[in-house]
Amino acid sequence: MAGRILETPSAPPAIGPYSVAVEVAGLVFLSGQVALVPEGGREDGDVSAQTRQVMDNIGAMLDDIGLGYSDIVKTTIFMVDIGDYAAINEVYAGYFEAGPPARSAVEVAALPGGFRVEIEIVAARSDG
Repeated sequence: MAGRILETPSAPPAIGPYSVAVEVAGLVFLSGQVALVPEGGREDGDVSAQTRQVMDNIGAMLDDIGLGYSDIVKTTIFMVDIGDYAAINEVYAGYFEAGPPARSAVEVAALPGGFRVEIEIVAARSDG
């Protein structure tokens, strides 16, 4: 692999054969995150609670590698019900002080573990 796997001790354990974070040419790719609690267990609340857990996990992982929400340049949000779009947006928007990153949002038939939302991100290290 051309990239390097990054250590993210704040991440919930991977639930499959994948790397949680990989960096290539200054771009950091975080695998899709569901509402697992890093200490063990899961957030089984409504989609707002799950989105908050996912975004908190993403923030902790970014912090592990010296980045923050402002370094995110692209997200992809997967949801099992497009009817949850507004609730997800309300929580998601609160994590970006400046303009939010580019984003795709799609409805899917199902997510691992029966979760309602999954979010993956691409972040960029600054040039200087």
